Amino acid sequence: MSYYQQPSVKVRNQLVQLNAGLVRKIAHRVSHQCAEPYEDLEQIGYLGLIRAIERFNAHQGCAFSSFAVPYIRGEMLHFLRDRSGTVKIPRRWQQLNKEGQRVRESLMEAFGRQPTDDEIATELGVTVNEWRESKLATKNRLPLSLDATICQQIDSPMTLGDTLPDAHYQTLQNLEEDRQQLQRALSQLEDKTRQAIEFVFIKDLSRKEVAEQIGVSPMTVTRRIHRGIQQMVTLLQPQVLQTDP
Repeated sequence: MSYYQQPSVKVRNQLVQLNAGLVRKIAHRVSHQCAEPYEDLEQIGYLGLIRAIERFNAHQGCAFSSFAVPYIRGEMLHFLRDRSGTVKIPRRWQQLNKEGQRVRESLMEAFGRQPTDDEIATELGVTVNEWRESKLATKNRLPLSLDATICQQIDSPMTLGDTLPDAHYQTLQNLEEDRQQLQRALSQLEDKTRQAIEFVFIKDLSRKEVAEQIGVSPMTVTRRIHRGIQQMVTLLQPQVLQTDP
């Protein structure tokens, strides 16, 4: 490439013109995958093309078009990332809302007041529901702040973030509730049965060690644990009222 040998704005602009078709092709393809106008993507694509021209080294052994495509497409994707909202809305609604704002200003000037949704929809040639949906979609495109106030309490406002559950705290709370239920079930067992379960599952003692602690045989420890667990399962199950048919 002559630009690589003698960089100049003139040669660079000539190369831009020669490769404009590549930019248009990529812009056309990307425009069908997003809501941004083709014209905006094309203009952004030229910035990527210029960067590719300035960084291309003819001695690297690859075609310029292959080298330039990632730069052109990358520039468009960066543009889309910066422009995109959290919620994607159809391009038709975006265009309808944009045209509706222009119509609103025109009717305000003509009527000397705010036009109604029916008047705007009539001017746009769409139903009033379509116009309202486009307005709602555009409004909901922007994310809400977690600091947004949703109600005013006596001493302090409640924000949207205050209403979101703390997953970690909720997990700890559930674990504490489970522990309390297990403890209540354990407390209802016969003493030696409860001790056998606590020594094996809480203090991690062997059945032989437990047998020595409570003065029974290891086989008896096993039987007491088995019977105690069955009793706890029954105690922990929700009570179901039995009714005669």
